[in-house]
Amino acid sequence: MLQQHRFDPLAATRSPDGPEFDLLLAGQVFFDIIFTGLEQLPSPGTEVWTEGMGSGPGGIANQAIAASRLGLRTTLAAAFGDDGYGQFNWDVLQDQEHVDLSRSRVFGRWHSPVTVSLSVHQDRSMITHGHPSPLSATELIGTPPSCRAAIVSLGREVEPWAGAAAAAGTKLFGDVGWDAAGEWAPETLASLEHFHAFMPNAAEAMAYTRTDDPWAALYALADRVPVAVVTVGQQGAMAIDSETGEEEWVPALPVSAYDPTGAGDCFGAAFVMGDLAGFPLAERLRFANLCASLSVQHVGGSLAAPGWGDIADWWHRVNAGRDGVRRQWLRRYAFLEDLVSDVPTEALRRATATMARQSDASPPGRPAVPGQGEDRGGEPADGRGDTCSR
Repeated sequence: MLQQHRFDPLAATRSPDGPEFDLLLAGQVFFDIIFTGLEQLPSPGTEVWTEGMGSGPGGIANQAIAASRLGLRTTLAAAFGDDGYGQFNWDVLQDQEHVDLSRSRVFGRWHSPVTVSLSVHQDRSMITHGHPSPLSATELIGTPPSCRAAIVSLGREVEPWAGAAAAAGTKLFGDVGWDAAGEWAPETLASLEHFHAFMPNAAEAMAYTRTDDPWAALYALADRVPVAVVTVGQQGAMAIDSETGEEEWVPALPVSAYDPTGAGDCFGAAFVMGDLAGFPLAERLRFANLCASLSVQHVGGSLAAPGWGDIADWWHRVNAGRDGVRRQWLRRYAFLEDLVSDVPTEALRRATATMARQSDASPPGRPAVPGQGEDRGGEPADGRGDTCSR
């Protein structure tokens, strides 16, 4: 993958004295093993064979890779083990995906976190083994670099590194993990006063706001943060931008989801890119929906995230057939036309999610060999980018 083929959607906004990075991330990187094609989870004492599997960096790496593939200059602070899992994740993030790891560290005698994801009926269950990071994100980052945006997990208190970044002018975009204790403490939302945007899914939003309707949850959040976004799965996403007065609901694209791992992270990274590029709210939501929909049609979580080459492929394929639903897609995504016209033919495309020499990570009926994609209407051709084979 050549650096000169990385399309930069923010090129017109850059200046010599501008921020060093577009996006700052901190969190835990997992080595993900993803099994697909399961009809049901295995019962105790049984063995189930699957149609396919993929592997690659997971956790915070999902957002880091998705953002970098969309042209954002991304820096990541994370701990890496000195085992094979950690070395693989480091190599993929730094050498293949061009994520800056100058604020990350390798720790000896520390086991890299590992997750096995089981994809069943367009959802997934996960099994994880890991240990707390030897250093906190604030200790890893130190003084935050100049940066346009950071994605931060919402907590009752803003982490010191995130507070320092916000004070220096970095926009904070909030997300949230699942609360296994089921508390969903409403007082957690008080920290949103430090954020530019908050992007939970419907279940998370309703739990925090004590509402039983995604729209009610959205309005409650919009009273606390300038940009409130609630994703509603196959129904798309809704948002309110109180700074501009925009309120939008955008439906999801009709696609066959093969592996949903990392789709929410891909949505978040794409929404941040659209925000930094100055897209109107509806276009931010449409672009994020598109990137998420392209990702779920391939195996691999982070490595299924689309690059600008994949987005251009989708646009040209839809543009080739102007009838029926494609005509509506062209109307809704017309804002992409000028951007896509600048994307070079050799632009970055997704990688095959595997560390094996022969991959079976592609959906049934689709080839796994880079360069041998197939056109299936609104669905993307298979990846023609670099693989993660070692």
